Amino acid sequence: MSKGDAKSKKAEYTQRLKQLFDDYPSIFVVNIDNVGSNQMHQIRISLRGLGVVVMGKNTLVRRAMLQILPDHPKLERLVNHVRGNVGFVFTKDDLKEVRKKIGENRVAAPAKAGAVAPVDVVVPAGNTGMEPGKTSFFQALGVPTKIARGTIEITNDINLVQAGSKVGASEATLLNMLKISPFTYGMTVVQVYDSGTVFHPSILDVEESSLLERFSAGVANIAAISLSIDFPTTASVPHSIVNAYKNLLAVSVATDYTFSGSEQVKAFLADPSAFVVATAAAPAAAEAPKEEAKKEEEEESDEDMGFGLFD
Repeated sequence: MSKGDAKSKKAEYTQRLKQLFDDYPSIFVVNIDNVGSNQMHQIRISLRGLGVVVMGKNTLVRRAMLQILPDHPKLERLVNHVRGNVGFVFTKDDLKEVRKKIGENRVAAPAKAGAVAPVDVVVPAGNTGMEPGKTSFFQALGVPTKIARGTIEITNDINLVQAGSKVGASEATLLNMLKISPFTYGMTVVQVYDSGTVFHPSILDVEESSLLERFSAGVANIAAISLSIDFPTTASVPHSIVNAYKNLLAVSVATDYTFSGSEQVKAFLADPSAFVVATAAAPAAAEAPKEEAKKEEEEESDEDMGFGLFD
């Protein structure tokens, strides 16, 4: 490729990125370690209609983003996350649904020496089908075994490799001998960009109810602080109004000043028994019709019975 062609390709890539940043409000930064070309093709197909996958060399991506910054200044928060073996997934859809779709496409892979284990690798107890001559290999790795029917049997489950540690050559060999493919690989979301905000993908796991609960607690704390230092805020104004109204009622009760809101309060304080009688009278009034109706039913019943006897 000539120098002119390379320059033209870079310009096209920058223009494409700019168009995507213009069209899509949300971006997933995804790690693609150990993702092969065929798997990448399958991921692109699965995301069709939900998102656009864009890959590129980090230096080229950062250079393109820096050129786009004047039109999209908030992208500066994303530039520092373009490191390692990463790519972008642009989307307009629900972030939780798209992230779920990204994580669904994973393939099993054998353990390789030197690879960092993403999860614990446990070798299960059971017959291996291997000949007794390989017992020393298991002993060297601290795997408990016994000979059963002429073959090696692992007597207990053993955690061979811990998550976060590197897989040794011996561990990798043993896992391959046992035909155990302990790891799965696929795109992994490492950062999320949404309308100018960059955050860790774990934020998407927070339920809306929890957010509302924490927000309400924060508003309550702000209101309490505002009231204690006599500094009005949006959170404290409703409480200030209620407290002022209570004070106004108290002044009205203590003086001859009366307004529509305090009339009933003053009337209650002047004669609480009137309210008790009114409250008790309501059930009594409701019971009176029931008693009259019951009496009428009894009289009608007597009359019917009399008519039947002397007919």
